[in-house]
Amino acid sequence: MPKKYRVAVIGRTGKGNYGHRLDVDWLHVDRAEVVAVADENERGRAQAAQRLHVDKAYADYRKMLDEVQPDIVSICPRWLDQHRDMAVAAAERGIHIYMEKPFCRNLLEADEIVAACEKTHAKLAIAHSTRYSPKLQAARRLIEQGAIGQVLELRGRGKEDRRGGGEDLWVLGSHVLDLFLAFGYSPQWCFASVLQNGEPLKKEHVGPGPEGIGLLAGDAVRAMYGLKEGMTASWQSYRGAGGGPSRFGLQIFGSRGILEIFTGQMPGVYILEDSSWSPGRTSKRWKPVSSAGIEQPEPLTAEKYKHHQTLGMENLLRSIEQQSEPLCGVYEGRRIVEMIAAVFESQRLGGPVSLPLETRENPLALL
Repeated sequence: MPKKYRVAVIGRTGKGNYGHRLDVDWLHVDRAEVVAVADENERGRAQAAQRLHVDKAYADYRKMLDEVQPDIVSICPRWLDQHRDMAVAAAERGIHIYMEKPFCRNLLEADEIVAACEKTHAKLAIAHSTRYSPKLQAARRLIEQGAIGQVLELRGRGKEDRRGGGEDLWVLGSHVLDLFLAFGYSPQWCFASVLQNGEPLKKEHVGPGPEGIGLLAGDAVRAMYGLKEGMTASWQSYRGAGGGPSRFGLQIFGSRGILEIFTGQMPGVYILEDSSWSPGRTSKRWKPVSSAGIEQPEPLTAEKYKHHQTLGMENLLRSIEQQSEPLCGVYEGRRIVEMIAAVFESQRLGGPVSLPLETRENPLALL
């Protein structure tokens, strides 16, 4: 019989809570059983125990890990300030990890998490839900089959709401930067400009960011990445400039058209088979893409596809059993943090920077 995995949950009510369903979605994974929860907030802890149907509830997550000894821990809070400590505590005990994005606050923390996972062979998967989507796999097949011709450039944008700029880059840009990697592209350098109120960042612009991000600044980010494959990828965000519907996602421009992908476990994916990139000047139109292909009905309608995290959670289970790296694992998490840090390092140095970065601390601390 397949193994039933015992899962413990860490939340922080009022400080990132339980993320994007990183607690309750385990209830929809057949081979998982939630056995305990930890939350420093008494009321939040009681509510979580009730919705997760568990008797064991702890104020101290380390005590929970020691006493319960789960197979997997779900690190749920959106806030980043405890991600490193929680992940290292689990990895040091040989416990596998499913955790909310963004991964951690800087490359020093990322290196420490990687080292802890390598030491005990603990697997870590990050909740970039699009990475696990069968619709993403369909989009990759279309590119491989030449549906948009030769890939010429990638364009990503954040939500560009009140968080636009540096916060958008950390909180939402991580999804889009992960898509750069998911499509197989390898950034080699970054050249970026970060502004605050129309002027280049200065030391006085820097302060503690929200949600435990660490030092943060900037209400406008314009970043260009040079890819090993020969083209460029851009990511931009301006505070308050968001569209409706949102532009948050990735567009891949090819010699024969454009592929557009948004985010989520079953995201919107569209293709424009138009070499002019201008449907207003041609008879071409945007067509939806399902996991089965262009304008095909979506065949994947089971309950598990309707949730945020179930496919990522199942991918972690397969990685544990096959001794393979999760699709968005600890090394990909570090690469994404590095791509974010490179934006601020390029701004600090006033020119392009090579990846991997030599600077491992937050570049804003060096202004």
